Amino acid sequence: MGSSALARLGRDESGTSAIEFSILAIPFFLMVFAIIETFIAFGAEQLLNYGVDKIGRQLRTGEITFNTGELTDVTEDEFKLLFCENVSLMIDCKGTYGTRLFLDVRSFDNFNDIPIGVPRVGNAKGGDLDTSDFDFAPGTASSVNIMRAYFKWQVMTDLIRPYLSNIDTTDGSLPQYYLMVATTAFRNEAYDR
Repeated sequence: MGSSALARLGRDESGTSAIEFSILAIPFFLMVFAIIETFIAFGAEQLLNYGVDKIGRQLRTGEITFNTGELTDVTEDEFKLLFCENVSLMIDCKGTYGTRLFLDVRSFDNFNDIPIGVPRVGNAKGGDLDTSDFDFAPGTASSVNIMRAYFKWQVMTDLIRPYLSNIDTTDGSLPQYYLMVATTAFRNEAYDR
């Protein structure tokens, strides 16, 4: 009788699935969370582009002006608030999130004068964003303008952090942020007031 009980125990596979799941669950869920986070970051970047396109169009058509003495004039803070209203679905401009959103709106003599590339501290590929030249000075009618929005998206999933983050840390720790960039360059319409 003892040998038949031992034989039955050897054929019993009821716990195999639980053991296999426990081995595979952690990598599976890490992969699922990495896919979800990448998808959410992509959606937020598309929303940032939408905000730049929408507010840039309002600048281009004269619905929003700066320093012209018209009723359509806005300050830098009012402009940032208008922008934030367009991206508030996924990007919160309040609290610490507001310190990670940067807007650069300037006018130039011609399109060749517009800077290209992302300004980085020390021009390093993974360097932090250099905001020293950022300004809020959109031009008037028929002027050439650029509007750039940058947002430092915090990467949460450790699995993809080294691959998604594009801002290196100075202390050697794992990078935390993915720099989202949205840009539009345009010539203002010849609107008359």
